[in-house]
Order: sequence, then structure tokens, then C-alpha cells
Amino acid sequence: MTAEDFLNGQILLIDKPLHWSSFQAVNKLKYVLINKVGLPKKFKIGHAGTLDPLATGLLLICTGKFTKRITELQGQAKEYTGTFHIGATTPSYDLETEIDETFPTSHINESLIHETVKQFLGEIDQKPPVFSAIKKDGVRLYEHARAGETVEIASRKTTIHEFEITRIALPEIDFRVVCSKGTYIRSLAYDFGKAMDSGAHLTTLRRTKIGDYKVTNAKGVSEFEDSIFLNPTSNS
Repeated sequence: MTAEDFLNGQILLIDKPLHWSSFQAVNKLKYVLINKVGLPKKFKIGHAGTLDPLATGLLLICTGKFTKRITELQGQAKEYTGTFHIGATTPSYDLETEIDETFPTSHINESLIHETVKQFLGEIDQKPPVFSAIKKDGVRLYEHARAGETVEIASRKTTIHEFEITRIALPEIDFRVVCSKGTYIRSLAYDFGKAMDSGAHLTTLRRTKIGDYKVTNAKGVSEFEDSIFLNPTSNS
């Protein structure tokens, strides 16, 4: 693929590594494309939907003229798989923070789990986690949270198209979810535990699809770099 191809527009399917931010992944690809393909340093590149550092999976990265398609791509339904840990919560609703409260689980069985799933199908009200990048009063929520400040967060409408339990091995529950833009799977974990008169937090998360794009067709960051041949006319 030539520099002109990337400038005219490409949608790159990347399997984001664990502990990387989406911003880091975009920056790495930008570095590779500048130094191996010879793209100008100010060429356009961006991702179509953030993945948390503790999540892996499909990141759509648009280059050149295709950056105009980012909003369209962000609006497509997304599929995730992952694991809830039942019986404990964390302030971030995932493993970014330590467990802050534990709850009974002896009353939880397969029947209750599958019945609870039904409560979350369709349009639901969901509060984003306080440890999120959403801004309130011009400051990102996670900055308020890390400063120990209490912030009132408004709930928002989101849609769960599909919610399937794929494994039950308490305290772990594996799931597959297809949802609309703006859904927080961490919040789904927290609310799911609460709906069972217990608690829960997210321990693993992987994005497997965005619209018709699948992670099975994606490349790892290193694999993408290895697939780009060094351009002798690059401006490195």
C-alpha cells in the first residue's frame, strides 16, 4: 500500500493490546506510517471509538480522507465479550481500582442470572462510570474521581440489542453483548450485580465487532508494523 492510498483513505482494523490506550495505538500507527511509508507528519489519522486500556480488541483507525467517516463508524452497533466478577464492586467498575465493597452471592443461581439478563435487553437508562472520560463542568469525570470529589452523573439512554451469558462459574460470569454507541460495559457489570441484590465488576473486556467489521480480520500493532515495508523515500 502506498502513501497515496493512506492519504486517499483507509480503515485499518487493529486488535488493541491490553494496557494500551486507544490514543497510544493511533500514535504508534502514525509513527509507522510517517517513518515507513513516507506520509507527511501532519496527515490525518484517528480512531472510531475509544477502548479502555484494560480492554482489548477491535479498534477502527481511519486515515486521510476516511477520517470524515469516523462519526458514521462510531454510530454503528458494537459487540463485546468479557467477564463479570460477582459479589464485589470497585469504584471504577473494573480492575483499575481496588475492591471497595463485597456482597452475598449464596442466593445467586443460573435461573436468577438468566432472568436478570432480560431486564437489560432493549433501551435502558445507564449512568456512565465516575472513572470515565466524559466531561462535567469542563473536567473529565476520572479527574474528579481521582481527586476524591463527588460528582452527580446524569443517566443516559442506551440500547442493548443482545445479551447472552456464555459461561457461569461463580464468582465469574462470561457474557456477549451487542449494544449501541455510548454503552458502558463497566456500568452494565455494576448494574447487573445490583439487579441480583449483590455486586459485580468487570474483569475482562474484548470488543469483537463494530458494525460489519470483525476483530478476526484485525492485525495486532506489531503485526501491522511488520506488514509495512520500509520506504527508502521516507522522511524518517
